[in-house]
Amino acid sequence: MIEETPSVVVTPKLREAIAGAAAAVTRRAGYTNAGTVEFLLDENGEFFFLEVNTRLQVEHPVTEMVTGLDLVQWQIRIAQGEKLALDPARLLIPNGHAIECRVYAEDPENKFMPAPGLIRHLRSPAGPGIRDDSGVAAGFEVPIFYDSLISKVIAWGEDREQAIARMARALSEYSVGGLKTTIPFFCEIMADGEFQRGDIDTGFIQRWFARRESQQTPHEPSAEDEAVAVLAAGLHFLRHNSNTKKASGGNGSAWKLSGKREMLRNV
Repeated sequence: MIEETPSVVVTPKLREAIAGAAAAVTRRAGYTNAGTVEFLLDENGEFFFLEVNTRLQVEHPVTEMVTGLDLVQWQIRIAQGEKLALDPARLLIPNGHAIECRVYAEDPENKFMPAPGLIRHLRSPAGPGIRDDSGVAAGFEVPIFYDSLISKVIAWGEDREQAIARMARALSEYSVGGLKTTIPFFCEIMADGEFQRGDIDTGFIQRWFARRESQQTPHEPSAEDEAVAVLAAGLHFLRHNSNTKKASGGNGSAWKLSGKREMLRNV
């Protein structure tokens, strides 16, 4: 859901080794065109082959932001028979830092369950270093049958700190009305000290939720909660009083009951 480049743990030497391994895999397979070779890096700095996706992936904008390339354009040009006229050495030196957040119609508080529905209003982020790849607008209904992705927000900065700051600002401006999204979740992640330090791995989100839950204070009733409680107690009293009088054969005072109901309406 959050992608960034360059990795905070990949050194220039390690990047060159990973790129060489990726090229060897595609060369051995005889693959020509845009694609993604994925690796996993362990705590000792060793990397292991994971898979090859013979297509552009959702996170390709972060690569474009730090290389200045239009990967979609190059994919089309290569399919037309053109040769890739780029300097590999230059591409191994990223320009700045880029972060991408995938905005989904999902409920992070409910294990990221899909939350399809009608987008009643939409205000997209903009500004220096911000890119918003979106295909929806107000009035669009996120369906239950397909991926619930609404957009991809990408922030570029001269360094990781600036990229995080720009992403946080962009997310604060992003507003989607009518359904739940992952935007509040991303806002909290951008402000998280562990994330800002780059102390992240495949177990980061699970640790983050556990840490967040342990830090939450007990819920204190709001004024609205108290008003609802008073109303419920009043209704319970009326029903109990009415049932008691019926059981004893009493008719009660219609004027008194009417007055009590009127007071409850004004609570």
